[in-house]
Amino acid sequence: MLRSFLLDPPADTTPAGRRRIGRTGRVALVAAGAAGIGFGGLYGVGLLAAGDEVPGGTRVSGVDIGGLSRSEAREKLERALGGAWSEPLKVRIGDRTAAIDAIGFSLDSERTVADAAQAGSDPFTVIGRLFTSGDREVEPVVRVDKEKARAALTRTAKAHDRKAREGGVTFHAGEPVSVKPVSGQSLDVDGALKVLASTVPGQGTEAIRLPISTNEPKVGAAEVTRAMNDFATPAMSAPVTLTTGGRTVEISPVTLGKHLTMKPDEGNRLQPVLDGEGLQADPAVSGLLASATDKAVNAKLRVDGGRVVVASDGKSGQEVTAKALEEAVLPLLTRTGAARTAALATEKVAPELTRDNVGRLGIKEKMSSFTVDFEPAAYRVTNIGRAAELIDGSVVLPGKTWSLNRTVGERTEANGFVEGIIINNNQFEKAAGGGVSTVATTVFNAVFFAGVKPVEYGAHSFYIERYPEGREATVAWGSLDLKFRNDSGNAIYIDAQATDTSVTVTFLGTKKYDSVAAVKGPRTNVKQPGIREGSGDKCVPQTPLEGFDVAVDRIFENDGEEIKRETFKTRYVPRDEVTCDGETAD
Repeated sequence: MLRSFLLDPPADTTPAGRRRIGRTGRVALVAAGAAGIGFGGLYGVGLLAAGDEVPGGTRVSGVDIGGLSRSEAREKLERALGGAWSEPLKVRIGDRTAAIDAIGFSLDSERTVADAAQAGSDPFTVIGRLFTSGDREVEPVVRVDKEKARAALTRTAKAHDRKAREGGVTFHAGEPVSVKPVSGQSLDVDGALKVLASTVPGQGTEAIRLPISTNEPKVGAAEVTRAMNDFATPAMSAPVTLTTGGRTVEISPVTLGKHLTMKPDEGNRLQPVLDGEGLQADPAVSGLLASATDKAVNAKLRVDGGRVVVASDGKSGQEVTAKALEEAVLPLLTRTGAARTAALATEKVAPELTRDNVGRLGIKEKMSSFTVDFEPAAYRVTNIGRAAELIDGSVVLPGKTWSLNRTVGERTEANGFVEGIIINNNQFEKAAGGGVSTVATTVFNAVFFAGVKPVEYGAHSFYIERYPEGREATVAWGSLDLKFRNDSGNAIYIDAQATDTSVTVTFLGTKKYDSVAAVKGPRTNVKQPGIREGSGDKCVPQTPLEGFDVAVDRIFENDGEEIKRETFKTRYVPRDEVTCDGETAD
């Protein structure tokens, strides 16, 4: 009977039919002869029944490969799953969703089919399959090029990692502003490798969640709330008033907020920090303090017959220190009403320069002097004169750095400056403090020929004819300063004098070099200007001028020989012709 069954199969000759016939025949064989075959025989028959096919009911990520030959199963898996890693993968990284490239991942169809064909090859499973036809799911084998995959995931981490942001409190325009803390997160690259190596993309709509590590901020929301309620809100509730020298100095919340911060202590509690030096130098405060106190005055010097002599001696004064300002203001910030008023202590301050110490400081000769002439205009006369007044008498000790912005202060009406003409975005326009760059250029040249080191400087964006090419400077409050370091070995005294048509800056000290000369190169990279039409109240007409590059050598000499040379390179953009509502420049 067994032989007869095998010789008379159904007449279905298709490949699927032949596979079905083969399975049916083999199962019938088992059924017919099972009673006479032992356990080992059944196992052998089971292996024979399975043949080279993938067991029926086998699925890989939803793809049915049961009953197929190994080569057929590989082809089917490649068609269905092989391209799963070619498109960007939708992943979830902490609280962010992203699309990333799955570089280095691919389906290993050969190993997957081999695993599917060999899975359950133990005797009990093989024999069990002879009598059942249940489905089973086989995990795909993912091929991973670890070097490429790790590099790609590292790039993903850089794009999506987030540092923890500490909670905090800031102050803006006289109002307290809370800063919400944010947890930090970073991609676990090794963990992400394992997740992606066990995942076939496109099997669901959900993003693949990649593992991360988190970093919680030390200053949390509760501490921000406490700092706002206990300090920041009361601090900005009203001005504070200081009394000194029989006068009062009122400081507004807007001014206070510019110099007030809150920083965490060792216990991560936000504590107020007041920048006394910044508050002291603020134009809204410095003028009031100056009128309420007697500032120390340096001795006045002049040159007589090549020698530096004292024109008038220095004088001590009563000044407010930054520390005293901090100690007076901070306790007032959490008070209300009349309790926000306190006395401000002063102390006697000696001048840096007196008749007695001029010689000891090494101020004995003229190091350099430079003059810039300018066309008289009311705003120039006022602003240049005011800047020269604030600079005159400055003493720069050896090794110290001098700053024009720090010395002159912000160019505001309260500080004695008026609206004038400046350069903004490569165009003349009206703004407070126009003309101060004339003083900056004069100081820069005094620095240049004194042989001391410029620390910060910048030329005008386009060339202005009254200045020497490549040897000029401009300044802008809060963005560009003119600074030099006194590396001469002795103190430097700065004499600054202005008239209605010129400003002169002279450095007195001890020469480090016998002479310092300037040699200018030719204009190069010359570019022609264009024509633009401006508008608005701040527009100022301007005449055209070519742009160019220029280099200036600073040559140092001692005993008639050059000892070193420095090159200053400057690039000027073209100065376009600008008309303002039809008005042209003179």
